[in-house]
Amino acid sequence: MIARVIAWTTQSPRSLLRQAVALAALTWLTLAVMGSLLAPLLAPAGPLAADTTRSLLPPGPGGLLGTDLLGREVLTRLLWGGRQTLGMGLLAMTVTVGLGLPAGLLAGFFGGRVESITMRLADALLAFPGLLLAMAAIAVLGPGTASVAMAVGLAAAPAYARVARSAAIEVRTQPYVEAARALGGDAWRILARHVLPNTAAPLIAFAVAQLGWVLLNGAALNFLGLGARSGTPEWGAMLNEGRGYLRDAPWVSGFPGLALTVTVLAANLLGDGLQRALRPR
Repeated sequence: MIARVIAWTTQSPRSLLRQAVALAALTWLTLAVMGSLLAPLLAPAGPLAADTTRSLLPPGPGGLLGTDLLGREVLTRLLWGGRQTLGMGLLAMTVTVGLGLPAGLLAGFFGGRVESITMRLADALLAFPGLLLAMAAIAVLGPGTASVAMAVGLAAAPAYARVARSAAIEVRTQPYVEAARALGGDAWRILARHVLPNTAAPLIAFAVAQLGWVLLNGAALNFLGLGARSGTPEWGAMLNEGRGYLRDAPWVSGFPGLALTVTVLAANLLGDGLQRALRPR
């Protein structure tokens, strides 16, 4: 299934590689991930190394992106913070897909009471603002980065379930599914061999686009102090740390905010590009 999706994205006339904006978004996300993974090599001093004699230095020779109140380099904390922020996003999307995909596929394929119960539950969850729902989940799970990831993933799951249901409904009426049923194929086998592979394209594209929402809301919860502990390098938490001296040292909050904004935008643009590349002709 993964090989089929890769083939679609590289061989389609609307190939992702032929979309300049989507390719630029993919490049940024790749650089962000690589920078985060290589943070121990690129910034070996670590994000907690403080030097109060270098407090609030502007971007320049003293620090490429400046320093914060404790003299910690903003660039170093950005690189290490990416491990927290992007890791949280990956875990949240795992929760989203793990909950939303089976719920949506089962509702769309079987219909009837299964669909009614599943979609009414999804509608009830969608009635709450996503950030509020995530905050309620954190109240149950307790604060922490893992709790933020699980809470945000849970809040994003209902929307993913509805998209999966729509994709399953479209596929279940196709002739090859009807033929498999006429030949006496087991429902679960049909779901695994025919429905799931043929709904992969739109669901992968939507998951990538939803990554931006997950990252933004996860950073918002960390900004509010519900996730990362004080001092932990995480983009949302860094925004909170620098808000007290925006006039005197705007770079402390500005660069984490810029990194988060560009990453969220890149995820949305890449999701749009994947939708174009994977759209059936």
